Amino acid sequence: MSAIVVAEHLTKKFRSRYGGEPTVAVDDVSFAVNEGESFGIVGESGSGKTTVARMMLGLVSPSSGSVAVDGIDVWGGTRGERRTLPKIIQAVFQDPFSSMNPRMRIGRIVTEGLLGLAADDRRTEAGRLLQMVGLSERNVGVFPRQLSGGQRQRVAIARALAMDPRVIVADEPVSALDVSLQGQILNLLAELGDKYGLTSIMVSHDLGVVRQYCSRIIVMSKGQVVEEGDPDRILREPEHSYTRKLVAAIPRLPGEQ
Repeated sequence: MSAIVVAEHLTKKFRSRYGGEPTVAVDDVSFAVNEGESFGIVGESGSGKTTVARMMLGLVSPSSGSVAVDGIDVWGGTRGERRTLPKIIQAVFQDPFSSMNPRMRIGRIVTEGLLGLAADDRRTEAGRLLQMVGLSERNVGVFPRQLSGGQRQRVAIARALAMDPRVIVADEPVSALDVSLQGQILNLLAELGDKYGLTSIMVSHDLGVVRQYCSRIIVMSKGQVVEEGDPDRILREPEHSYTRKLVAAIPRLPGEQ
């Protein structure tokens, strides 16, 4: 099994607005994600997990180190190579509403990245993509405000799938949803991954969420990886004190050990 995402010694420092020492958000992080794998990056707010995700997506440049997607150096490749990255790696964010133009209909939002399509072809493709994520093609003509939070997250997933990517980075994709909707979205992502052979990278503060979805995880604290491995093993036998804290924070049903 070959690695499709490789991060090597990623470091990110943010300058202080007041001229002091820079803040180290990510500190010498390395990992590899195999093709077809469901991989998790777990940590509380400020752990550096989202910064790592944004460096993978080409949204934040590393201070040092590198990240490659399908052999393309996200920050060191040629301009032509970097232009192909949206066809390889796409993102699903926590709050899809903030990334959608409220004046744009859902069909246009979903096919926004597909340039050169005629209007009829765009509508047909939007309907197909919406059906892939469990929505009706009738939603092509509605606006984001007319959909529920769970439906908007499905639209965000459809928009990512429009580019036919090989890697999906889901950054806290269910944290704004209630528990029943969380399960639905996680199941949808898992089904799509299995059906289309997608590589999935889940970024979350919730170890319980990634346990349901990921086959391997890294745990981040203060910009560093403190633990890595199978999520079930980590839940049973966390080695690092920070991981034990995350495990203790997982909600449990009455009577559950």
